Amino acid sequence: MGKVVLGVAVGVAVAACTVAALVVGRRVRSRRKWKRVVGVLKELEESCETTVGRLKQVVDAMAVEMHAGLASEGGSKLKMLLTFVDNLPSGSEKGIFYALDLGGTNFRVLRVELGGQRSDLDPDVEQQPIPEQLMTGRSEDLFDFIASSLYQFVEKNDSVQSPITKLLGFTFSFPVKQTSVSSGVLIKWTKGFAIRDMVEKEVAGALQQALTRKGLNMRVSVLVNDTVGTLALGHYHDADTVAAVIIGTGTNACYWERTDAIIKCQGLLTTSGGMVVNMEWGNFWSSHLPRTSYDIKLDAESPNPNDQGFEKMISGMYLGDIVRRVILRMSEESDVFGPVSSRLYLPFTLRTPLMAAMHEDDSPELTQVARILKDVLDIPDIPLKARKLVVKICDVVTRRAARLAAAGIVGILKKIGRDGSGGITGGRSRSDIKMRRTAVAVEGSLYTQYTMFREYLHEALNEILGEDIARHVVIIVTEDGSGTGAALLAASHSSENVNNIQLI
Repeated sequence: MGKVVLGVAVGVAVAACTVAALVVGRRVRSRRKWKRVVGVLKELEESCETTVGRLKQVVDAMAVEMHAGLASEGGSKLKMLLTFVDNLPSGSEKGIFYALDLGGTNFRVLRVELGGQRSDLDPDVEQQPIPEQLMTGRSEDLFDFIASSLYQFVEKNDSVQSPITKLLGFTFSFPVKQTSVSSGVLIKWTKGFAIRDMVEKEVAGALQQALTRKGLNMRVSVLVNDTVGTLALGHYHDADTVAAVIIGTGTNACYWERTDAIIKCQGLLTTSGGMVVNMEWGNFWSSHLPRTSYDIKLDAESPNPNDQGFEKMISGMYLGDIVRRVILRMSEESDVFGPVSSRLYLPFTLRTPLMAAMHEDDSPELTQVARILKDVLDIPDIPLKARKLVVKICDVVTRRAARLAAAGIVGILKKIGRDGSGGITGGRSRSDIKMRRTAVAVEGSLYTQYTMFREYLHEALNEILGEDIARHVVIIVTEDGSGTGAALLAASHSSENVNNIQLI
């Protein structure tokens, strides 16, 4: 009997040891898997590192590329396009001005009444969808349709038979080679448009002919892009505005430059002595940018590899997809997110607004993170520590983007001597320089709607410039530069201000 009891006890002990060994084994394997995931996160953090020293290198690189782009065509990744806009709104403009914003499958028409003294802006706005057949048909049909819509819009508020010529600002968000403040040649269509007879033709002229055919006494007085419109809107509200940045789905910047600094166009004369330059900064590149393996793969798989490198690191189009790629790699190296979801292999499944919602989830259990992972990426029921990991990934990617955007802004300020470093020689300190108040107009959902992005950008501006200089730099949020800004430019380039630019 004793032998039986002993045998049973031994058997139980063996079984217990076996179970214990299995449990320990699982824990060891779990720790190893978690360690691999943490290793991926650490690698991401190191690759995305944006120390102040590195950001200052990006600032210098941006300023150097700006100089090169102004010196010669093709001399830089930055196109530094001349806009021929040499007169920004001052706030003293009076009258009624119109704008047309064409940049996608819808277009908008606006009417702005200005009373001088920086009067409040309350534009009348109408939006119209463009019939699909007009996006691939003849240019005459498209512009006749737009002219008819403009005619009906004017008719609601003003006399279409008035002998006074109405002025129109035209925002045309497609690649254009600008030839004057009110003309430009279409380089190519994007966004689903494919009207062949318009390529390499003058855009504003085609619209002007349609307005004439319709019998509408209206002149296209400026042809601009949305970034230039944002600068105009910022300058209308604040005369210290010297640059504008759009940080939304895409990104771009423009700024006010002295004409004598535009070397590639020697003999350029403006009565104001300056001109707005459209940087097309999304194409900026420097070896100092902190690039990861995820950026390299995203670029290689994009429709435009080796193009728009800066935009792919900082704009809303791409941030969510970088996060998706990191989660995919973690899923492939560990089961911390469960079986690898097939949705993780689909590019742009995770949009940046959803990424921002996860990043800013402040609920104790990160319920928003859990919901988005389940509904969008088909990753259900993951533990809280894995959800926290996702928030950290979002934070690393967003922080890098915002800090690089800040470095880009300071690069512009450095180029025009507004960063507090101009004229410093040995022995002089920054405090010796009298810093002028400087405003930068910013528009775009990534900045205006994503709190963490905005806070990281401001933090980086302070770190790069130093608090003494940074307090002189003001960020102005604008809304609808592409519409209202274009109308304001029509006002600032009205009859008394046109023909300011000469080539000698």
